Amino acid sequence: MDDKKITENIDALAQEEHELFERESHGTATDADRARLLHLQGTLDQCWDLLRQRRALREFGENPDLAKVRPAKIVENYEQ
Repeated sequence: MDDKKITENIDALAQEEHELFERESHGTATDADRARLLHLQGTLDQCWDLLRQRRALREFGENPDLAKVRPAKIVENYEQ
């Protein structure tokens, strides 16, 4: 996956996340919405991590395609 596709994926996931936050703030979120929100947050963390890996590899003259998706449990604990 190239940077453009990753960024497009991030945008789509962030839009869905925003919609779910809106439901939560209005008190209309279901348990399924909350579960989906948690899943989205982990997936977004993974996408951002992958994009950062690709940029770092490119910056140091390496092939950005060597970047790998890391497990959500790993990337969700990274400092922002």
